[in-house]
Amino acid sequence: MRKYSSYILIISAAATFTFSSCKKFLEENPKNVVAITNYYQTENDAISAVNAIYSYLNSTSTGSTAGVYHSTFWVIAGLASDEMINKDVFHPELDQISKFVETPVNSSLEETWTMHYKAITLANIAIARIPPIQMDTVLRTRLINEAHFLRGLLYFDMVRMFGSIPLVLQETEPLTPPIASTDDIYKQIISDLTAAENLPDSYPPGDGRGRATKGAAKSILAKVYLTQQNWQACADKCKEVINSNQYALWDDFADVFKLSSRGGKEAIFSVGFGDGGGAISFWEVGQFNVRLLPPALSVDGVQNAQGWDVPTQNLYDDYDPQDRRREVTFITQIYNPDGTITTIDPYIRKYWDSTAEPQGNGSANDYPVIRYADVLLMYAEAENELGNTPEALTYINMIRKRARWDGNIERNAVPDYVGLTQDQFRSAVLNERRLEFVAEGQRWFDLKRTHTLEDLVPIAKPGITPQDKHYLFPIPQYEVDLNPNLKQNPGY
Repeated sequence: MRKYSSYILIISAAATFTFSSCKKFLEENPKNVVAITNYYQTENDAISAVNAIYSYLNSTSTGSTAGVYHSTFWVIAGLASDEMINKDVFHPELDQISKFVETPVNSSLEETWTMHYKAITLANIAIARIPPIQMDTVLRTRLINEAHFLRGLLYFDMVRMFGSIPLVLQETEPLTPPIASTDDIYKQIISDLTAAENLPDSYPPGDGRGRATKGAAKSILAKVYLTQQNWQACADKCKEVINSNQYALWDDFADVFKLSSRGGKEAIFSVGFGDGGGAISFWEVGQFNVRLLPPALSVDGVQNAQGWDVPTQNLYDDYDPQDRRREVTFITQIYNPDGTITTIDPYIRKYWDSTAEPQGNGSANDYPVIRYADVLLMYAEAENELGNTPEALTYINMIRKRARWDGNIERNAVPDYVGLTQDQFRSAVLNERRLEFVAEGQRWFDLKRTHTLEDLVPIAKPGITPQDKHYLFPIPQYEVDLNPNLKQNPGY
């Protein structure tokens, strides 16, 4: 069977997308399957075209593989760092990533590449086909800008992971598209996200929670500028988000991951799973619990916990014992039916709302693509680089203060940072991000942009030393074979 490149256009992917099994999807539900000949003509066609892009962020109804943020992207970012190690014997390709011995033939990287380009293709279709549709002009503009946001977000993932890649922007492209420079890809990302800054601040209750907003566009744009070390632009975008008063921290870190908090005040852009609470929900459940919770929980009726991806001991030990985030993020004790307690090595439990999902068999929690704590820490980092360390301290200490609060009292722990030099602050904010964003798909990207993979990974994973080549992942070999314009990344 011939293997086709991921970015070869298949218009029918959008034109035959079925929505009937996804009744809560964005709460704007075009029905049934439509043919290419009569598609892209009505307002519902426009809505369904954009909904199809969102569906690729989380759904296995998109094909034989899971959606972009379902179970691969965030796992790779954790394993290819000092954050997690692999215990999944069924997926040796993840073990390769955890040990920094991956090759261009790696099914997890292939899935990441394929699903990103499939979603990008649908964004290109929406951007090209929606403008001529006779429909409400405000809604039409909004939908086009949502597609711009999603395309910008997806290319941001891809350029950081793979470097120079095809920049596919049209719904019809050559079978072997040319390769764009990273500079050109970033220009397009910034263009897409800037267009998306015209999105609404929010949506009416019940009207599509989970859609991209103005704040989401500004926040991802801030992260783009942070990655480029454009400190002033990053600080400016973060401050726009902060001054919008659309977002705030939950007082207690535990509240961030409660099912009742989905779409709440700290969520800037999230991908929903399970019932999704009215958000994007094409897959029955996410894979946070099956991948992260300890198998020993099965003694309490939980049958699905596999514990495939576990934290490094170094990560767990990095927390102040009284840091609220440690007890929320990890589970180290199993309460047995007979009343005894079994102590286990740390596993990651932060996505498990044990009150709402007592069995832990599924996971209806959101994947937080970006939340408000990230904006505060990005702003702090940018201000420090601009020489405004006192301002930076104010914002990093907002995160520190929250880490002292257990819902009832402020603990005598996790003290505010004071008197740090600019260089000391760099180390502090990188570590604060490590403690704050466990299993949120952040760590490899943070180590990449600060060029600290070789320094920090061996501390957490003795005997494993990343090389310079590991600042990019290998391009899937089948893509290189199909497209003579593609060059494999150095060292692979």
